Amino acid sequence: MMRSCVIFIAVVGAASLLPRAFAGDKEVVDYRQHIMNTLNEQSAALGQNLSTAIPADNAAAHINAIALTASTALKAFEPKVPGGEAKAEVWAHWADFSKRMNEFAQKTSQSAKMAKEQGADAALANVLDALTCKSCHEVYRNDKKK
Repeated sequence: MMRSCVIFIAVVGAASLLPRAFAGDKEVVDYRQHIMNTLNEQSAALGQNLSTAIPADNAAAHINAIALTASTALKAFEPKVPGGEAKAEVWAHWADFSKRMNEFAQKTSQSAKMAKEQGADAALANVLDALTCKSCHEVYRNDKKK
């Protein structure tokens, strides 16, 4: 039994000396772009609901998807990895950027809660206040490459 404990401690100790596995820069940028693309696609679907181009049957689901994704978005920017459409200003002005992202997550969460408690129509009337993407993109996002 004592020998098993010693072996276990030796293995754990040796493992702690190994370099930690971190995603490479490309993976970090790819992940961040997936998150932001999800926000874009869900916002576009919600826009179709708002324009009445399609029935608003799934509006609450789109609002929930936006809120959930917004709650994870800031974490995707925490590794200071330039690239994609993110400007270097994201990290140079981290306090402002993270404040904006946290406000976005909070507002979209409130819209999702409103959709659940009062229905999608009530949330749709309020959702434009939550979707402040452009104001952040003007400062922190490079123009999309065509």
